[in-house]
Amino acid sequence: MESLLVGNGWFEDTVPVRTLYLDLNSYFASCEQQDRPELRGRPVAVVPVEAETTFVIAASVEAKRFGIKTGTRVSDARRMCPPSCDAPKGLITVHARPERYVELHHAIFTAVETVLPIERVWSIDEFECKLLGSQQEPDEATRLALACKRAIRTCVGERLTCSIGLAPNRVLGKLASDMQKPDGLVLLRPEDLPGAIERLGVRELAGIGPNMEARLHKFGVRTIGDLLARSERDLRSAWGSVIGAEWYHWLRGRVVSEHAVVTRSIGHEHVLAPDLRTSERARGVLIRLLHKAATRARQKGFVAGEISVAVRGFAPGETTGGWGLSARREAPKAMARALLSVPTADTLQLVRIVSGLFDDAIAGLEGIPPIKVAVTLGALEPIYSASGSLFDQRPIDSPLGKAMDRINGKFGRHTVYPASMHAAKSSAPMRIAFGSIPDPELPA
Repeated sequence: MESLLVGNGWFEDTVPVRTLYLDLNSYFASCEQQDRPELRGRPVAVVPVEAETTFVIAASVEAKRFGIKTGTRVSDARRMCPPSCDAPKGLITVHARPERYVELHHAIFTAVETVLPIERVWSIDEFECKLLGSQQEPDEATRLALACKRAIRTCVGERLTCSIGLAPNRVLGKLASDMQKPDGLVLLRPEDLPGAIERLGVRELAGIGPNMEARLHKFGVRTIGDLLARSERDLRSAWGSVIGAEWYHWLRGRVVSEHAVVTRSIGHEHVLAPDLRTSERARGVLIRLLHKAATRARQKGFVAGEISVAVRGFAPGETTGGWGLSARREAPKAMARALLSVPTADTLQLVRIVSGLFDDAIAGLEGIPPIKVAVTLGALEPIYSASGSLFDQRPIDSPLGKAMDRINGKFGRHTVYPASMHAAKSSAPMRIAFGSIPDPELPA
């Protein structure tokens, strides 16, 4: 099906500035600097655990000046930022507080909406606002962008800066927001295009990762200018789908209808601390992850038609808990999966199934201690459309699960939970994935 196009693109001088894209700077680290004045102006790295072998989740603006970024190993980051005149104490690591970041996200959302309605939240630190009527005039759009910055600074905190991109559509707005950091404001007017962006590499475009970059290189495309020089048919071929045609129009300032996002699975994973790297303690963590996933599924009105468990073993000579990094691809992994005869989101039913799958997966490691566990509820469908089995009379609905949710909602998370996760109740805390804002009412 062809995409719906609105407007004629920036080849005509009448194209308005339709989008205000707001990207918070070094968000997690900035939250910590806002709450703790002693961290301001210092290189800060937010980490999941206080260990030299873990990885940086987020780096402050000051830490980024030393080359530290998300994914840098903490021990490497300390070598990159030793004590010096620019950083008397060297790198400062701070344990992540996801609940606080979610709390501030909602406060920032409220502050921005005092200026403009938010059209869409793209992640915990990125918002899109649609500009209408006179708001699309460059001077007025700029005034609104400055007002958003001022609202965040005044209502939430002075350390929570943002970079804003003003452009004809979301894709160009996101690109503009990345062009000047921190605390930037970039306006891409019709007369600025394509000159302002054509020399940028294709990786500057959100959504083009290393694999797609390599694929585009094979087509002779290295810059945005190269993309603009190709026809719509060429880009369809490069992407192998209609997405290439969408990029053709996005880069020309046109608005392309967004495809609805369909939730097909819900999952959680966790790297095990050293004291949890036994099969029984890993099982408790896995059940905790399942409890979170099942609660999320019920909250969204889904039931699962399949469930899978993955366990990664500790590789010989390994010093950290990463998964999927090129240096650790030889680490042993085992998976087990089950199709459910009756779709469900009932925690206790799923616990029994997951426990058996975990036994199968752990056996596949042949005695190697586990270092990471993951569970995924797949084949999700709305509970109202799910059908049962002629041979299995268990109910699709989960009255016990709903009762657990009501009790936990009233008296606090973890008031009621599966006994098999008791020893791991405090492990696997809240994590924040891109494009997904955790609900503070769900179990962390």
